[in-house]
Amino acid sequence: MNDNRPIGVFDSGVGGLTVAKEIKRLLPNENIIYFGDTKHLPYGDKSKETITKFCKKITKFLVKEDCKAIVIACNTATANSFEEIKEAAGDVLVIDVISPVAKKVAYELNQNIGVIATKATVNSHAYKKYIKKYNRHLKVIEMATPLLVPIIEEGFKNTSISKSTIETYLAHKKFENIDTIILGCTHYPLIEKEVQAAFQGRVKVIDSPLIVVNELIHQMQKNNLMGFTEEPDYHFYFSDYTENFAKLAKQFFGKSIVLELKRL
Repeated sequence: MNDNRPIGVFDSGVGGLTVAKEIKRLLPNENIIYFGDTKHLPYGDKSKETITKFCKKITKFLVKEDCKAIVIACNTATANSFEEIKEAAGDVLVIDVISPVAKKVAYELNQNIGVIATKATVNSHAYKKYIKKYNRHLKVIEMATPLLVPIIEEGFKNTSISKSTIETYLAHKKFENIDTIILGCTHYPLIEKEVQAAFQGRVKVIDSPLIVVNELIHQMQKNNLMGFTEEPDYHFYFSDYTENFAKLAKQFFGKSIVLELKRL
């Protein structure tokens, strides 16, 4: 029996679209509802209390929309508000973007792992805690890269601005000996090629959206939540209209998607 209720996905802005795009690719017959909290981005420079307040409102909205699963497609939200989001979700399956990635990285042949993320994610040390939980022998070096989300949200990826900013961050001496880097923000897969270029292929870049969606599929199969819709609906809500959000959503999902302004 198919469960054709939608999968809910949320983020502070366009970053979570990288996860939603991977859901569409691996689960092409599932309905998706996406919420981008563009009015309040970036989350990375806000307090835990503020982040939690926004996340709980969005979670309750997705529950009201009858989502069968919710993917927190935001590292900052996961790092600061995971337990509160689960509580707000009630019986709805919740998948985060940190623990599946940390678990996979911890069991692979990595020694020195770099993490770039927002200030709030780095200050929580969520990646270090999760990775050390699975493999305490690994070295984890975290670094806040707060300029990257605004650069991506404003549409400046693949420009001289993004290139020089990324190169400046990654040239830091603390990253000299890393063999693996985790893009600890769902916005960052949008600049993955620029990160790879900065390291000149010397460092393995982790594909976080793929890992997260594989975990989602595993949990949905386990909980009998798989659906099949011939022509699935892709509904995108945002708390404030931005050209970049609309452009990326249409680029990833086609022009027939529903884009709707929603104040919570």
